Amino acid sequence: MPVLTEYPQTKQQPHPVKVWTDEIDEQTAEQLRRTASLPFIFHHVAGMPDVHLGKGATIGSVIATVKAIIPAAVGVDIGCGINAVRLSLNASQLPDNLREIRHAIEDVIPLGPGQEHSVAKINRNSPLAKGLEKIYHVNPGLKKMVKPDRWAYQAGTLGGGNHFFELCLDEADNLWVMLHSGSRGIGNAIGRYFISQAKQDMERHNIHLPDKDLAYFEEGSKNYHGYIQGVEWAQEYARINRELMMKAALEVLVNYLPQFEITQEAINCHHNYIEREMHFGQEVWLTRKGAIRAMKGDLGVIPGSMGASSFIVRGLGNPESFFSCSHGAGRRLSRTQAKKQYTVKDLIAQTVGVECRKDKGVLDELPKAYKDIDKVMENQIDLVDIVHTLRQIVNIKG
Repeated sequence: MPVLTEYPQTKQQPHPVKVWTDEIDEQTAEQLRRTASLPFIFHHVAGMPDVHLGKGATIGSVIATVKAIIPAAVGVDIGCGINAVRLSLNASQLPDNLREIRHAIEDVIPLGPGQEHSVAKINRNSPLAKGLEKIYHVNPGLKKMVKPDRWAYQAGTLGGGNHFFELCLDEADNLWVMLHSGSRGIGNAIGRYFISQAKQDMERHNIHLPDKDLAYFEEGSKNYHGYIQGVEWAQEYARINRELMMKAALEVLVNYLPQFEITQEAINCHHNYIEREMHFGQEVWLTRKGAIRAMKGDLGVIPGSMGASSFIVRGLGNPESFFSCSHGAGRRLSRTQAKKQYTVKDLIAQTVGVECRKDKGVLDELPKAYKDIDKVMENQIDLVDIVHTLRQIVNIKG
């Protein structure tokens, strides 16, 4: 059964909070309530079943606003999301040893923070490049934060943290290719720049907030329109980044697998982004921070972590969640806590059957650092239907 925890509105918190789990710590609950206290919040704040503490806004939160936007609610990994395709191959057609495939993909997709290609993957005359120049023209301070053209060299790269590339099998042993990444260094710079600008706006207008990271732009201000332009550009860049990596990976797989076709049209969904949407009869800016869109019929991806299950889902269009669902399991332990609590031996035990790194460099990403993905799925049966359950056979971390 779905689990819904509600925090009713109060004098200090004029908008209610609805959370699809009862496993929520007080710090996270308080962070959601602080967001709900802002005057431009619309209707309520929703928390997904993978909800956990974030910077400013809660990871796993869905926030509807009217005539205002909170840059930190999107964060600095703007447009982060998942790209997944199903191939016309099954487990019986795969080689017994997948290590060579893993290394070959690692050779063509730069991995880790700061990494880039030696040749630019996006042309300087492309619409994306011209769009960025317009953003720089209006926001010269942003241009000073970015190494010239680095974004063009980072297109098609994975990054670090919880970003990953995977080969998975579904319940019928069909092969899936999945990857998780965002807008890389350029998205990070855009996020940091506008978060700083929002804080300065609050100081200029002598606006006091329950958390300085909830600084916002009001509709009509220069920074409001500048942020919208910047965040939409970064979201498009993130989508293209994932498409470039998927293309590169499929070109590698051609050399190691029997001839194949793509049998499931690519699912490419953001889970850190803003979008204009209609909810409860009102046009709002909807911010999904660690949540995917789950309008009725929408296909989405909810990944586990390394050895945990992942899911292809179809949205049920629940208006109470603002047509949203979780983006994963959500962290149970911080990265520091995970490294203190677990060892490489634990990592090896939790990733049996998965061709992946099994060293201390990815210890903070082992499955037990995350919430129980099966429980997360149980809590949102009123938000999505499960179409496929996937298990990883290859995992690549940055």
